[in-house]
Amino acid sequence: MRTIIGLAAAVLAAAYLSSAPMAAGTSGHGSLGLTEQKKESPGGKVYAAGCAGCHETGVSRAPHPKMLQFMAPESIYRALTVGVMKPQAAHLSDMEKRQVAEFLTNRKLGAKVTASSAPTCTGDAARFDFARPPSVPNWGLGYGNKRLVPSERAGIGRANVASLKLKWAFAFPDALRARSQPGLAGGAVFVGSQNGTVFALDRETGCVRWMFHASAEVRTGIVVSQWKAGDSAAQPRLYFGDLIGNVYAVSAVTGQQIWRAHPDDHPSATITGTPTLHGGRLYVPVSSLEVVPATDPAYACCTFRGSVTALDAATGKQVWQTHSIDETPVVRGKNAVGTDRIGPSGAPIWNSPAIDVRRGQLYVGTGENYSSPATDTSDSIIAMDLKTGKKKWVYQATSGDAWNSACVAEPKHNCPEENGPDFDFGAAMVLARDADGNELVLGPQKSGVVHAVDPDTGKLIWKTKLGRGGLHGGVHFGIAADSGRVFVPISDAPDTITYDEEPNPGLFALDLRTGANVWQMPLKDECNGREFCAVGNAAAITATPELVFAGALDGYFRVHDAATGKILWKLDTTQPVKTVSGVMAHGGSMDGAAAAIPDGGLLFVSSGYNFAGHMPGNVLLVFEAPEP
Repeated sequence: MRTIIGLAAAVLAAAYLSSAPMAAGTSGHGSLGLTEQKKESPGGKVYAAGCAGCHETGVSRAPHPKMLQFMAPESIYRALTVGVMKPQAAHLSDMEKRQVAEFLTNRKLGAKVTASSAPTCTGDAARFDFARPPSVPNWGLGYGNKRLVPSERAGIGRANVASLKLKWAFAFPDALRARSQPGLAGGAVFVGSQNGTVFALDRETGCVRWMFHASAEVRTGIVVSQWKAGDSAAQPRLYFGDLIGNVYAVSAVTGQQIWRAHPDDHPSATITGTPTLHGGRLYVPVSSLEVVPATDPAYACCTFRGSVTALDAATGKQVWQTHSIDETPVVRGKNAVGTDRIGPSGAPIWNSPAIDVRRGQLYVGTGENYSSPATDTSDSIIAMDLKTGKKKWVYQATSGDAWNSACVAEPKHNCPEENGPDFDFGAAMVLARDADGNELVLGPQKSGVVHAVDPDTGKLIWKTKLGRGGLHGGVHFGIAADSGRVFVPISDAPDTITYDEEPNPGLFALDLRTGANVWQMPLKDECNGREFCAVGNAAAITATPELVFAGALDGYFRVHDAATGKILWKLDTTQPVKTVSGVMAHGGSMDGAAAAIPDGGLLFVSSGYNFAGHMPGNVLLVFEAPEP
């Protein structure tokens, strides 16, 4: 019995449950999956006359319309009026631009989730503090992606965690989810949002220093470049990516764009994993949402190949690009309605690269193939040379995995003959040491298995199965590692699939040397009938030597004792809070790579995940602890 479906099905479920105009079985109504009445609306007619010619024909860098459906209408309207599409939309009236934005997203402009009138910083709160460079590099809080914060830097431990109090809360406007992990530096909190706005917030009060408008949703974390403390001549930068495949460098001081790059020309390319900054280069993982248009029998599936692109951090110029699949996709036959079948494809990379400074290589994990034939680099851990991008070794965890969303839609004409099981490596790879000092590369998989391989050869050292796996894992977005231990969140959230195994959601600690279970803390059902609530630890986690911080799909944020797994503090983030803008807002399910960050006695928690049918929310919660 098929026991897994993956990211593509999550995207389909998201579209359906968030009232986007696309769902399985609607592909017969055209590439947007819309009713004839909707296509004949004013916005539909404008789109058909002036936009479809590029967005539905695979024109380079023109996002497929099914990707545009996941954008906020405000983002599309902004692109048409002052953004990258302004020249192409110059002939349209303002009303027509609004109609197109609402047509593509099936949401009304101005139907805000919350007011956006957060106070603007003044005085000291508005000043960039050059005495406070970032305390950690990159999304993984260190080059090895261990997501470990030293106790003295965290300022939160067993002694004071139960005394955490809300300091301030920020509501993201025009948003139903919060997926961007904040970057902390200069006395500011830098964070992206669903409507494409990147905010620089004052760390102490939450007021807004500046805003930058990207072209689409910013789901990645925000990476801040280093500088020497006190160097007022420094010019620190922020790096991040957006939903439609752009990568940005922005001044951390002013919010002004320095450069923008587009590492992959495929119309369905997206940046989900946070780019990694090291040695003057930005290493960008490239994924895609091509699994979504594959539901349409008229779509020639599929042509995307995952990749890592190294960019010059100063200029944004490409240094090298290495695809997860070496072979260029070619036509391999026809589907049942006569559309080309193209392959091999897929093996997307949607996790943040881990850097191995000593060996001069990076590690990423890949997802499934989108079309036949299945390759030997899907569902794999790959080591690449930092200088050249050359593949050093490949460890494949699951072979023969080709799958796309047509496999769970009707008709199934674009479903590959392998038909799954879609066991991506969605979570980031981790470079860590066991108690004997031996280094391991840890690969947490959506199958619920954690793999430990030799960083020199890619040879398997051990693997441990903890979860059943499912729509959101297994392991979905990220683990954490301490000296001799690895902490693993398991989701196993229920979905529409019937499984042979029982779910095993919770948090686990494994011995790094052997993979043996040290402790486990099962997750109990505390949904109490709330709509779209699920049981499971799907979000990335963070650890200190004393604590493990874990957000869950049920909306609860839990802090565990790292020695035993015992829950020391728990908060229901779905409860309304007053935000700095004066309005009430709330969190929701927690998933994605926006893990909590403890820093200097403050705890930063993002909550809300209206994606794949989970609970919406749009808040950044900042808690303060007394001195430990």
